[in-house]
Amino acid sequence: MAEPTARDDPDHDCVLCPPLRFRFNGMAGLPGESGVISGDRDFFLIPDVAPLTEGHLLLVTREHHQCAGDFPRGMWESAWRWRDRVARLYREAYGAGDLLLFEHGPASPQGGGACIDHAHWHLLPGTPGVRAVVEGEGRPGAPADHATLRACYRSGRSYLLIEEGGAATVHPGDGVRSQFLRWAVASTGPERAWRWQETFGLPASRRRFLRTLRAMRTAAAALPDTAQPPDSHQ
Repeated sequence: MAEPTARDDPDHDCVLCPPLRFRFNGMAGLPGESGVISGDRDFFLIPDVAPLTEGHLLLVTREHHQCAGDFPRGMWESAWRWRDRVARLYREAYGAGDLLLFEHGPASPQGGGACIDHAHWHLLPGTPGVRAVVEGEGRPGAPADHATLRACYRSGRSYLLIEEGGAATVHPGDGVRSQFLRWAVASTGPERAWRWQETFGLPASRRRFLRTLRAMRTAAAALPDTAQPPDSHQ
């Protein structure tokens, strides 16, 4: 299988928008639309196509937004309700609701380490110490909120968003390598491959996707408060 790229169609270069949405899932023999765990009018939740660990999810916007700094206020609040819902799913599936949330926030094409310029949050169970890795690379953090990310985006500054230990921070993202935060996650544990192209479609990666999908669906079925998607903003 040739290595996929995120920008290989000159007419429809966003692989998280129709008609290319779920194309990579199909290339890897994984569920696409049928692999969506839940969704509402703004977001859908699905396992990462090359998960770093079991439980690795993506929260993806249905409409095209460059990054969370592009969200209106109501959509930002809805995204954090989704985050809380994922924590409950993790608690049911894995026994603890601690999670890591991260985003490569591009203010310019493929800025902030993004390889796809379409807003999506990565969510993983546990808190592996990614913030310390990022700050050790000379990227100090500041408290993150909607206004801070929106100011970054509007001023053309790419950012890195990290939430772990219940605290969200934003870090300078201009000039980082592609998939910088995936690298930071991998550097805290035994997993050495961090570029999604390195594991995409391989048997171990496919099994991890399918185990994640089963675990999240089982957890959702067991929790009445997560049986329906969060209220969408009005």
